[in-house]
Order: sequence, then structure tokens, then C-alpha cells
Amino acid sequence: MTTQNAVPDEFPAVIETIDQLEEVISRPLPGVGEELAKLDGDLMILGVGGKMGPSLAQQARRALDQIGSNYSVIGVSRFRQDGLRQQLESRGIKTIACDLLDRKAVGALPDAAATIFMAGMKFGSSGAPSMTWAMNTHMPSLVADRFQGVPTVVFSSGGIYPLVSIEGAGVTEETPPDPISEYAQSVLGRERIFEHFSRQHATKMLQFRLFYAVELRYGILYDIASAIWNDQSVDVSNGYANCIWQADANAMAIRCLGRVESPPNILNATGPRRLSFRRLAEDFGKLLGKTPEIKGTEEKTAIVADASKAVEIFGPQTVDLQTLMQWVAHWVKNGGASLGKPTHFEVRDGKY
Repeated sequence: MTTQNAVPDEFPAVIETIDQLEEVISRPLPGVGEELAKLDGDLMILGVGGKMGPSLAQQARRALDQIGSNYSVIGVSRFRQDGLRQQLESRGIKTIACDLLDRKAVGALPDAAATIFMAGMKFGSSGAPSMTWAMNTHMPSLVADRFQGVPTVVFSSGGIYPLVSIEGAGVTEETPPDPISEYAQSVLGRERIFEHFSRQHATKMLQFRLFYAVELRYGILYDIASAIWNDQSVDVSNGYANCIWQADANAMAIRCLGRVESPPNILNATGPRRLSFRRLAEDFGKLLGKTPEIKGTEEKTAIVADASKAVEIFGPQTVDLQTLMQWVAHWVKNGGASLGKPTHFEVRDGKY
């Protein structure tokens, strides 16, 4: 049965500042508070310092506040980004500085009622394969062993799937993984490690296979709009992809705590709409008043998802594509900040 998400408070026509963006992106979405109300203890987010972690932690904290819960949201990270730890703590999130590759440090982490695992390595992974494997497979073994029996949502990637025909419906949760790069192999390794500990200790988990979260400072939409605004070409060879508004992805991850299983459940976490890079470039060109320079010809295969399971469970996204594109175009035109983390959406060999 489909659970319909009601659109939350009316969204602004444009987003002007980082503070406004972070307020919008961390608003508790429908179902989040109801799921967190089931917890009998604290929520721990491991790897909170990445692109999505801060907004996920803040959405969880705001949802707990709305339902009057005194349980904590605990964010764990090395906290290498200046000011992030202070920012999270100012918003009611407890923080612990921890190297998750340090066995003793992981063993010293406090207990939690549930965990969301977001740690790992992607960017620069092709130049540091041993570190990539350590972070994507050894680190999960330390965490999974420490939190035996604790319900866990594990962030994974749609990149573990094979390239499939763009004429079909896309990969489903039943499609066998077939990683096309060493990085993607290490991500599948992460899943296998968590699966092993799930089976060994009956720990309930869910593998959250994310396909391109987007917000205004990074993501496919930002990369394409930024390239057009800066008179750079847009390579459409890879053709198509799915994406999801980051706040919706975060809400989905939190709500997946109610769908953990042993052995692990699996979810293609993305939006149902298959986006054409060429069409996005053309539409952004109109929004930006520029003529996009399009490079390449679409291949007949891509990693595209069938997101029907996610839609059936969680309903539609709260922000439509047109609104997202208008927000991103305005942000780019007005010199909005970038996280400096390109998606490399044009890459077909998985080498980042």
C-alpha cells in the first residue's frame, strides 16, 4: 500500500542563502517523527561529516523535538571540516570525534538504539585504492561488530549495478550486482561485510542503494547548471540517471529504520523519474539564458533505476524537478556556494 507524503510547509520560490538552504533541507518530512518515536534510545549517525550527514542529523533532531523526545542524535565523524562540529552541536546534535578505522575508538563508542552508517570513500578513490578498500570494507567490519544487534541502515550506491539498456525499466533490487570498477567493487564489499555480520549476529539492516542525491551546492543538477553558466561543455555520453532531493533521501533513510531485516533488506533509494542529461542541459540553458554546449552522443546503456519499491513504500518526493531546477539555476546565477564535490555523472567506467 502506498503511503502518500503530504507536501510540507510551502517552499520558497528561490533560496538565497546557505542558512535558508539548510533550514529547508533539514525540515522534518512526513513519517520521520513517527519512525523515530519507535526508538527506545539514541540515534547514532556514523560518518555524519559527509555531504548528506549534517542535514540528515538535523532533520532527525528537529523531528525528535517535534514529537517531544529527549533522546539524542549522535553524530560521529573525524570532523575535518572547519566549524562543522560546532554547527551541529549548536543545533542540538551531540558529536563524537572518532576515526572509524581505529578499532579501540570504535569499541569505545556509546550504545545506541539504532545507527545509520554513512561513512566511506568515493572521490579520489581511483588514486588511493588501498585506502578505498580499507574505508569501504574494513571500517564496516569494525562498526558492524561493535553494534551487534543494533538496527542499522547502511548507505550504499546504485553504482554496484551493471549498465543496463536505457530501453528497459532499469535495475531493481533483485538485479544481481555487477560492479564495473574497483571503487564499485569496494562498495559491494561494504554491503557483503554488513550482510555477513547481519547473518552472524541476527542484526537487522537495510542496504540503502542511493542514486544521486541533489541539493543546490552539489549533485547532477548543480554540475550541469554550473557548467552551462561557466560556458563549459556538458558531456551527455552517459545519457541518463535518476536523482532525488536530498531532504527526501534523508527522510527515506531514517524511515528505513522501520524496514530493517536479517539478512539485510535492500532499497533502490532514488526518484522514479529518469533524467536525460541532454534535456537537463537544454532546460537549464533556458533558465540561465545561455546556449549549452553539448558534447557526445548518448550510449545505449546506463545505470538507471526502477524505483517502484521506494515509491510504493514512501510515496512521491516532496519537491518536484521543476522547482529544483529553478532553485539551482537561481543559486548558480547568483554565485551560490559549491561543496566542490562533482558527481562525475559523465563517467562510465566508475573511476572517480
